[in-house]
Amino acid sequence: MGNTFGQLFRVTTFGESHGGGIGVIIDGCPPKIDISEAEIQQELDRRRPGQSKITTQRKEEDRCEILSGVFEGKTLGTPIAILVRNKDARPEDYAEIARKFRPSHADFTYEAKYGIRNWQGGGRASARETIGRVAASAVAKKILSIVCPESEIVAYVAQIHEIAAKINRSVVTMEDVEKNTVRCPDGAAAKKMASLIEQVRVDGDSIGGVIECVARGIPPGLGEPVFDKLEADLAKAMLSIPATKGFEIGSGFTATRMRGSEHNDPFEMRAGKIRTATNNSGGVQGGISNGEEIYFRIGFKPIATIAYEQKTVTASREQTKLAARGRHDPCVLPRAVPIVEAMAAIVLCDHALRQKAIGSPGWSE
Repeated sequence: MGNTFGQLFRVTTFGESHGGGIGVIIDGCPPKIDISEAEIQQELDRRRPGQSKITTQRKEEDRCEILSGVFEGKTLGTPIAILVRNKDARPEDYAEIARKFRPSHADFTYEAKYGIRNWQGGGRASARETIGRVAASAVAKKILSIVCPESEIVAYVAQIHEIAAKINRSVVTMEDVEKNTVRCPDGAAAKKMASLIEQVRVDGDSIGGVIECVARGIPPGLGEPVFDKLEADLAKAMLSIPATKGFEIGSGFTATRMRGSEHNDPFEMRAGKIRTATNNSGGVQGGISNGEEIYFRIGFKPIATIAYEQKTVTASREQTKLAARGRHDPCVLPRAVPIVEAMAAIVLCDHALRQKAIGSPGWSE
C-alpha cells in the first residue's frame, strides 16, 4: 500500500479508525531540531473531533506520544515515531456494514483490492488516518522555520455549498481563521455557513465546499521537474486527503477562459528582487517556485455517510438497503483546514530539504 509520502522528508502513517491507535513514522528529519509533544499536540488539537456542534461528536483527546527519535527535546536524526491511541471507538455502530457496502465509501473497493477489510469505522480509509499527517506537519513546520525562516502557511474555508466567502489571501492570518468554528475568515459568510451546516446535520445529510491555502515566504527554486514538479506534489498531497475531489493552483480552470496576453505574469524588479506583477501562476512556474505566494484550492465532496436509507448490495451480492450509523461530520471542511496545512507543510519541507541537498546557490548555507 502507498502509506509513505515524500522523498527526503518521508512520512509513513499507520493504524485504523477503530483499532488500537493511529500513528506516524517520520524519516529524514535532520538532527538537533527542537520539538516537543506540546508542539505536536497544538496541531492535533485543531483537527480532533468534538470541537463544536457542527462536527462529529466522537470524543477523542487525541493525545500524542513520542516513542522514538527525540531526546531531551531535540530530534536525533533517527526515525521519529508518534502514536495517538483511540479512546472512544464504537465498533458496534458499524456492525451492519460488515456485510453491506456503504454507498460511495471505500468498503467495496477495499474488499475488491485486498479480499478483506476492517469494517469498523472504515478502517484505513477513515479520515482518522490524517492524525499521523498532522503530527508529522509539526516537525515539518519546525524544519521550514529554519530553512525557510519567512515561510507561513495558512488555509481556510473559502466556500461551503453555494456560500462563497470574500477573503484577501495576501493578508489573512491563522488568527483570522480560528475566530469561528467554520474556520472561514469572512465573519458574515461564516455565520451563514454554520447555520447551513447545522441544518444539514439535523436533516441527516451532508455538504461539501472549497478550502483555499496560501504559502507565503517560500523562496524561488523549490520543485523537481519533470515528475516531481512542486504543483504536482501539492496536487498528489491534497488529493490523498479523504473526501477531496478537485485541485487547482493559481488561476486554475479560470485560465482556460483567458488568453496568454491576459494570463502571463510579467517580471519586474522590486526591492532588488525579481518579482512578477501578477500571480496567475500561483507562485509556481515550470514546476518550480518563483518566490511569489503559492496559492491553491481543494474541492471537498459531501461525505458519504448520511442518515438517509440508500440502495446497496451485500458482500454476497444481494440487493438491500442501508441507513448509516455512527458519528460523522455533516461537513468535513472546518476540520480539514489543518490537514490541508499539514500536507502543504510536508510537501514544502521535503522540497526545501531536496533543494538544500543539491547545494544550489542560496541554499547551501
